[in-house]
Amino acid sequence: MANLPEEIITIAFRLQRQLWELINEVTNTNWTILEKYGENETTIIALEELDNSKERLTVSYSRLYNLMLRIAESQPLANSATLNLLNVTIEQTTAIIASVSASIQEAKRDFDL
Repeated sequence: MANLPEEIITIAFRLQRQLWELINEVTNTNWTILEKYGENETTIIALEELDNSKERLTVSYSRLYNLMLRIAESQPLANSATLNLLNVTIEQTTAIIASVSASIQEAKRDFDL
C-alpha cells in the first residue's frame, strides 16, 4: 500500500463507517414513514428527499472505498492527483454527512419518529 499518514487512514475509515450507518438510518427512516403513513401527498416529498440522501451517501461511500482501494494498490506511492482527490472526497463526504444527518432528523421530527 502506498503510505498514507495514519490520521488520513483513520479519517477515511471513520467516514466510511459513518456513511454506512447513515445509509442504514436513512433506509430505516424511509421504511418507517412508509409503514406508518403510507405513500401520499404528505409523505412523497419526504420520501423523495430521503431517497436522494441515500443516493448521495451511496455515491460518497463508493467513491471513498474505491479511492482507498486504488491507493492501497499503488506502489511505491500513490500519484498526487489521487491523493488530492482523496482530500477533496474527505471534505465533500464530511459535508454530505452533516447535510444528510440534518435531513434525516428533520424527516423524523416532521413525522414524529
